[in-house]
Amino acid sequence: MIAHPPGWFLDLLVAAFALAFLVGCQSTPKVNWANRVGHYTCDQAVAELGVPDKTATLSDGRPVAEWVAHRSGGSAFSFGVGSFGRHTGVGVSQTVGAGGQAHGLRLTFDANGTLAFWAKY
Repeated sequence: MIAHPPGWFLDLLVAAFALAFLVGCQSTPKVNWANRVGHYTCDQAVAELGVPDKTATLSDGRPVAEWVAHRSGGSAFSFGVGSFGRHTGVGVSQTVGAGGQAHGLRLTFDANGTLAFWAKY
């Protein structure tokens, strides 16, 4: 005979997984990029955001840097835990697709390396 854990233990386990998931998914405060125009430097951007995914120099010498936040439509991973009476189940799913649209941040700096323009795409 197989011994099953008591129902309260499984409920506690499900609640712990749910709490860990919610805490792990908290987002960081949104940055007000408009307030940074004119004084935020390229060096500060690299220190805060890391090395950009793409860089370019415009014909007038101004540097442009892009940070890709995520691509939509590419792949997804889901995890679920459910309980019904004395029975508990766990489900895991992964989907992989090609392509998708990129979403990110593009910062354009002036010749002195100070933020002149920003855009999210």
